[in-house]
Amino acid sequence: MLKQYRLKNYRIRLVIYVVLLTLLGIAVIGSAEKSVQNKQILGMCLGLAAMLVVSLIDYSFILKFSWLIYLFNIGLLLLIFVIGDNSKGATRWIEIAGIRFQPSELSKICLILFFAYFFAKYQENLNTIKILGISVVLGGIPLALIYKQPDLSTTIVTALIFIALLFIAGLSYKIILGVLGITVPAALVLISLILQPDQKILNGYQYERIMGWLEPEKYPDTVYQQQNSIMAIGSGQLWGKGLNNTDVASVKNGDFISESQTDFIFSVAGEELGFVGGVLIIFLLLAIALECILISRKAKDLSGKLICCGVAAMLGFQGFVNICVVTGMMPNTGLTLPFVSYGLTSLVSCFIGIGLVLNVGLQPRKYG
Repeated sequence: MLKQYRLKNYRIRLVIYVVLLTLLGIAVIGSAEKSVQNKQILGMCLGLAAMLVVSLIDYSFILKFSWLIYLFNIGLLLLIFVIGDNSKGATRWIEIAGIRFQPSELSKICLILFFAYFFAKYQENLNTIKILGISVVLGGIPLALIYKQPDLSTTIVTALIFIALLFIAGLSYKIILGVLGITVPAALVLISLILQPDQKILNGYQYERIMGWLEPEKYPDTVYQQQNSIMAIGSGQLWGKGLNNTDVASVKNGDFISESQTDFIFSVAGEELGFVGGVLIIFLLLAIALECILISRKAKDLSGKLICCGVAAMLGFQGFVNICVVTGMMPNTGLTLPFVSYGLTSLVSCFIGIGLVLNVGLQPRKYG
């Protein structure tokens, strides 16, 4: 389980990027909602501890329990429908022994681990109908449970992670082109059906978010938060208004963005740290994802490569979607910004993912 690792292989640069981004997030969260800042600091401490422990455990040992991890994941997602807390029409949280957490956040890490094992084991037969079919079924079960909560945004991001893992594992380009040839026209048909007023595909609030994004003047109550977010970012200009400012013209100070410490934390950063602060957050997130990819290139086996690329995909896709939503480039989805948004489950899960990547980096492929 534990090996004699060389300190020189421990990617301190990745740790520095993660810590800097988390500290920046804590500072912005304190300005957005002071009452939860200490909880986020606690989340960072727990996350760092989890990252350190996980980084020293051989990932090959962890992958021996892949099926248990998969079943544990399914169990947690099913448990939501038994004892989950309902909030604003969605059931996404579980509270056990006074600890409240969101299973779908941990689910992403569980799926990365499971498919890192599964795709590596069946690498030679990956492009057969049997293995592809089994993969889709195994991936589809947790996706269906997440969608049922309902949580469409997390379902989409998790599906993108699965697709990224499948591609990295060696999916044939012929299959990719064939799937694209079918899915692109199907997606266009689906979008046209969704845009119909009497559509039954999406829930009411999901339909309103999409239509509000396309036609904001017709759905002002649905998109007011997104419009205020864009206004806040623009008002920050180059250097921002400063953290914890008392500017009466501040969008954040006027409470025009509800729960700004979570999904819309980037709007607070844009307003108070300006363009420079926003670019810094994007740079750090990009640097973390790229560092994961660089580590994957030296992984000793396909499983390690898939773990690194899976974590990079998780952070990259989620960060991209969150920032697109906050800046009005996508409909509102309700996704957190990795390492920056308030939320202990999301934060600790991201740190666990980084811990796995660090362990892959501690066991580089030997040449010669």
